[in-house]
Parts: sequence; C-alpha cells; structure tokens
Amino acid sequence: MSAGTRAPTDPAGRRVLSAALFASAPAEVLDFLLPLWAGSTLSAGASTVGALIAFEAVLSLLVRPLAGELADRFDQRRVAAAGAGLYALSFAGYALADTLVVAFVAAGLGGAGGALFWVALRAWTGQRAQDGDGTSAYGRLLSAEGQGAFVGYLVAFSLLERGGYPLLFWLGSAACAVAAGSLLRGPRQERARAVTERRERRGAAERRLLPLMVVSAVTAAAEAGLWMLLLLRLQADLGLSPNGIALVFTPGFVVFVLLPAHAHRLTDRLGRTPTMVASFAASALFAAGLAVVSTPPAIAVLWTVAAACFAAQVPVEQATVAAASGGRIGRAMGLYESARLAGVVVGPLVMGLLYEEAGWVAACAAAAATSVLGALVVPYAVRTLGLAQQGTESGPRTGDGGEDREGIDMGIDTDTDKNTGRGAGTDMSEREAARPAAETVLGPKAHARKERRDWYLHTAAFALGQLVLWALDSSWLIWQITDGGVPDDQRGPLVWVGRIWLTIWVIDTIWSWSYTVWPREKKPKSST
Repeated sequence: MSAGTRAPTDPAGRRVLSAALFASAPAEVLDFLLPLWAGSTLSAGASTVGALIAFEAVLSLLVRPLAGELADRFDQRRVAAAGAGLYALSFAGYALADTLVVAFVAAGLGGAGGALFWVALRAWTGQRAQDGDGTSAYGRLLSAEGQGAFVGYLVAFSLLERGGYPLLFWLGSAACAVAAGSLLRGPRQERARAVTERRERRGAAERRLLPLMVVSAVTAAAEAGLWMLLLLRLQADLGLSPNGIALVFTPGFVVFVLLPAHAHRLTDRLGRTPTMVASFAASALFAAGLAVVSTPPAIAVLWTVAAACFAAQVPVEQATVAAASGGRIGRAMGLYESARLAGVVVGPLVMGLLYEEAGWVAACAAAAATSVLGALVVPYAVRTLGLAQQGTESGPRTGDGGEDREGIDMGIDTDTDKNTGRGAGTDMSEREAARPAAETVLGPKAHARKERRDWYLHTAAFALGQLVLWALDSSWLIWQITDGGVPDDQRGPLVWVGRIWLTIWVIDTIWSWSYTVWPREKKPKSST
C-alpha cells in the first residue's frame, strides 16, 4: 500500500501523540509547582530554589546534543521511552524527597529525561514526516503538547489543596510511565539504510544551521524574559490575582493549543521565510504594544495575536531544521533544542537586570528590537540552509550538500520508495504531480466512523474536564442542572472557561454526528 492511501496517522503515530500528551501534562505543571514545593516543603530559600531550577535546566542543556546522537543511532521511540522513564523516576523522587539532596537528584533525572524524550520525539516526527506534511506533523505534536499542559493544569489546580504535592507528583510519575509504555508498544523501528548512506559529512549541516540556531536562541531569550516580566507586572503593578492572570492568558492559550494542527494549510502556501518573518514581526508588535497598553483586555488581545503567530512559527521552524539536517535529524534537533533552551535560561536574567536598571518600557523596547532583528536576519538564515523555495515541505536543493528527504507522515512506514520502486532521487516535480492521485479519500461510511471516533475522544476529555470543574465548584453546566444558575460568589474565570467549552462541545457534537445522519466522503486536499 502506498503512503498516499493511508490515513494521516497510523497506530504508531497515535501512540507518539498520546505519549506527548501524557508526558507534557506533568512536565508543564512542574515548571509552575517546583518553586512553590521547594519553598514550602523543603524550606528552601530563593537562592536554593534558583539553583535547583538552574541545575535541571543546565543538565537538560548538556544532555540534548547526546540525545540527538542517540536518536540518530537507535530506535527513536525507544530513546524517547527511556526519557519518559527518567521523567517518571524524577517525579517519584520529588514525591519522596525530604532533603535537598534527593530534590537535586530528582531534578537531574528530570533534566536528562526531558532532553531524551523531546529530542527523540521530534527527531522521530521529522524522520517520519512526508515532504508535504512535515509542518502538519510538527503541528500535531505541538497541539498534543498543549492539550497535555491544559489537562495537567486542570488536574493540578483541582487536586493540590485536597491531596497536596505528593499526590500530584505520583500522578505525574504514573502519567510518564504510561507515556513510556505507549512508546514501547509496537515493533522496533529499523533504521533506514538509504537515509544512513545519504548522511552528510559530519558538521556540514550544523554549519548551515548555525545562523538559524543563533536567531532562535536570541529571540527565545527575549520572549522568555518578557514573559517573566509580564507575569510580575500583572501581579504587582495591576494587582491581578492568579485567576485574573489566568483569564488574561486563556484566549491565547486556547489558540496556541488548537491552531498548530491546522496552521500548515496556510504556512505551506506562504513558505518558511514569510511565516517566520511574520511571526517575528508579530512578536515585535506584541512587545512594543505592552509598552503602551496597561489594561488586561488589551494585553489579552495582544497575547492572542502573538500566540497565533507562535503556533504557526514553531512547527515551521522545527520542520525546517529537520529538512536541513542532512540525514542527522536527531543531532540537528538536539542542537536546535539546546539553542532555544539556552535562550530561555539566559533571557529572564538579562531582561530582569534591564528592567531593574531602566524600567518596563526599556525592557519592552529591547524585546521588540530583538524580534525585529530576528525578522531581518531569518531570511539570510533560511537561504544559508540551501532549501528549495517551494515552501516548508521541500528539502535541500541538489548540489547544496543536502539531501532530498524521503519520509512520510507521522505513523507511516519509511520504506515507501522500496515498495513502490521509486528511489530517493525521485524528482520533486514528479512527486508533486503524483500527490493528488495518491491523496487519501475516505468513503462516506469510513468518514462517518472517523468523525464518531474523534467525537468519543472529545467527549471523554469534556467529561473529565467537567468533573474537574465540578470538584472546584466551577462547572457552569452542573450549576445550571442543580441550582438553575451560578451563584454570584461562585462566578469566575473557570466558570467562563467551562461555559465556552460546553458551547464548543455542542458544536462539535452536531458537526461530528452530521456525517452519520448525512454521510459524505472526505475529499482530498487540493495540491494547489
């Protein structure tokens, strides 16, 4: 069976997305809870808490290049499973920790586990991403990460006061164990011989990627620093409570979760350079806007626009790194992740010092100038990669030392060429011409079954979310059923979120079941 006649993701692809969701839920929450836990449980001071966080970040930074090498040499899902296992041990360590020594050991395990897990998972995505679907595959992975973070925060806020930190850490350990088990299922992945033979001379791809790495690191530093300062400003200067701050960021967070899986329909047409330039420009406008606006609604609007651009940019950036990797996707992803993490570690320190010395407006101006510089430099960085100009789906040009990447979408075997009799050197125009004929077409009944299956998953997530909201006395639906309305003293951002979620679920129900009532086939995507 050819790649084009298969569904967008097979069981292996779904297991990878499931693993990303399960692991990202506790990992994202830990970034928020770790300082609070260390201060309250271990009586650690500010400097000790900072050292604990820095130890995890620096260790993760050091392990990421090694994680890339392992992802290139071994089954990437097994490498990611090892990372999830270390994640699980790390959370178990936090749950049992009663001294700083145990806490530092747990932090070290988490830093190494995160490096192995995310680098290998993104390398697997790049290895299995078809030329035309690379951005889409990374978008689905980013969306799964966002959904995991959303579920993680819901669970954390609902159980923290009831069960304390140990319960949350044990749940995080269990979630990471589930992620590891999901990745270990299925046959061991055979490394593609053709890809191995076409690898470039060591260091060639890294040199081409260096300008893009520098741009990513510098802009990540400015974004992370500005994000930290914005949180402090909302709390200290505007006097918002944690719930109020959450309400400001909720619209942008929803956009960042939902958009990545669909943004490729636009970004594949625009191409990698216009997409990145637009995102950096939006980031500059966001930073400059923060210098002149101070009301929460205005900040929420600016953040939502910036989040939409970030959701489009990140998959494009990752797909570009994979396409320019010269066959060493794991190593390229390891270096890319290291560059961004280095920026995230350094950015808050530099921006914090600037804020203390020159004030809020100067910090915003510096972040905006950094984003403008990124927008100006990124076209050169992309040209240096030697990639064809048909958009993000194209591989390196012949003769630039690159390779014409021959892969497939997440969850589809990499031996398509061997099965179809076409070699890795197939001309791009030939593949583009053949793509419409190979595009997946689901019949009416198959499409209806797929829509129902997706609805079951959405409904399970909706029911779980309503259960959590009910535990927090914040479910608009339960209040309407039991009391006929929400009491004034119970109104808040979570009630508002639950009501919007109910509206989305109702629309999704009508749309999904319409294919059962009125069957119609899923038409292939246009290649133009």
